[in-house]
Amino acid sequence: MSLAKIFGSTKKKEDEPTASEAIQRLRQAEELLTKKSEHLEKKIAEQLEIAKKAGTKNKRVALNALKKKKRLEKQLQQNDGALSTIEFQVEALESSNTNTEVLKSMGFAAKALKSAHQRLDVDDVHDLMDEISEQTRLANEISDVFSTSGFDQDIDEDELMGELEELEQELLEEQLLDVGPSKGVNLPNVPTTDLPKPTKSKSKQEDIDEDMAELAAWAS
Repeated sequence: MSLAKIFGSTKKKEDEPTASEAIQRLRQAEELLTKKSEHLEKKIAEQLEIAKKAGTKNKRVALNALKKKKRLEKQLQQNDGALSTIEFQVEALESSNTNTEVLKSMGFAAKALKSAHQRLDVDDVHDLMDEISEQTRLANEISDVFSTSGFDQDIDEDELMGELEELEQELLEEQLLDVGPSKGVNLPNVPTTDLPKPTKSKSKQEDIDEDMAELAAWAS
């Protein structure tokens, strides 16, 4: 058993970092790894260009350049893996930080709700609701009284209808009396001379008598 376990560790326990502090540190590391990736990509491109230029003219130089390119590509792959891990940790911490803040807000709201309920009594609430119902009923009754006790309640509706019909009849008669010849129409003048008397038509018997008289005159 170690002395540290027997006598206890003399090293002070460091304060645990908050989620925000951890995220900040990870962001710094992410920035550093990103710059390193850019540098490695640039070096890889340079070694590839050297290998192309050497080609078959200097195989040793070309092969060394390709070997360096392979080592740089491996470092770049490791660097990308570290970046992926950091991104995952940042996402997890951000989610945890969000959940923590939400939980704090919910706890704060729960305390406020509890404090509000402590100032309320169920019986008082019931009494208040009963009082509101009673006052509402009373207000409705007052409204009904006002709506059914107007000043015109003593007027007979049938009497009013009869008077209205009489007025309509008088108006119709006045309109009929006002009917006359339309203005602007020229009517023929009334004749001033006597009309000719109609000739009296002879009866059939008178015609026979006249014929017999003419026949008797001719025979004498």
